[in-house]
Amino acid sequence: MKKFEIDGYEMAYLDVGQGPVIIFGHAYLMDSSMWVHQVGILKENYRCIIPDFWGHGASDSVPKSVNTLKDYAKQVNGLLDSLGIYEFSVVGLSMGGVWGAELASLIPQRVKSLVLMDTFVGLEPEVSHKKFFAMLELIEARQAITSDISEDIVYLYFSNSTAESSRLGEKLRKKLTNLEAVSVINLAKVGRMFFGRRDQTAELEKLSMPALIAVGQQDKLHRVLESYLMQDCLNNSELVEISHAGHLSNLEQPDFVTDMLACFLTRP
Repeated sequence: MKKFEIDGYEMAYLDVGQGPVIIFGHAYLMDSSMWVHQVGILKENYRCIIPDFWGHGASDSVPKSVNTLKDYAKQVNGLLDSLGIYEFSVVGLSMGGVWGAELASLIPQRVKSLVLMDTFVGLEPEVSHKKFFAMLELIEARQAITSDISEDIVYLYFSNSTAESSRLGEKLRKKLTNLEAVSVINLAKVGRMFFGRRDQTAELEKLSMPALIAVGQQDKLHRVLESYLMQDCLNNSELVEISHAGHLSNLEQPDFVTDMLACFLTRP
């Protein structure tokens, strides 16, 4: 992992491969390692940059100056500037898709193409907003992600139909329940940014770069319908439904997603 310093805090990121640049955004509660399968293939033809969000992976805790995902998108722009990168593609899943869309709106002239996976850039629906904020309050009060909460998260993140989802679910359960209190508090702060995000749907209508929207057919966190709503806002977009996959579709169907990205990114 490499490090990029911002206001005395270090953002960790992977930088592998050579060629046209892809910046990847990972899901909430995950880190850059979730893209290991896709990057393992794409790095043969692309330079892949995958930052760990604040409070995730090897990055430091959340800086006081970061209160929204738009703030973070500006910092990722700073990272790219520091690396001398002008043009790039964005591939973001879940929370990574939200800040990826913020980045595309911030500097659209530099974004060659945009991939939004298992995400929704509109407001969190009221019912789920209340549910998730109540969960975050409970996590903060306990200063831990206890087994009951981790079970709810695993249910939301994976499909019910693949053998792979069981292995992935158990791995995520162990990760979440073993977190230290300071990490849990940081994750709760980030969760409020994610589930309390602003509505970007009007911003999507201004974008003209080629865009791909992909969603697991069994995504329980961001339903398939929400992906179609985003497609309606993006003039130059296509939508792919991923069979036998939930919210973390790139983990449940790694080969399909890698092929999908390779095909989309090579189009003229």
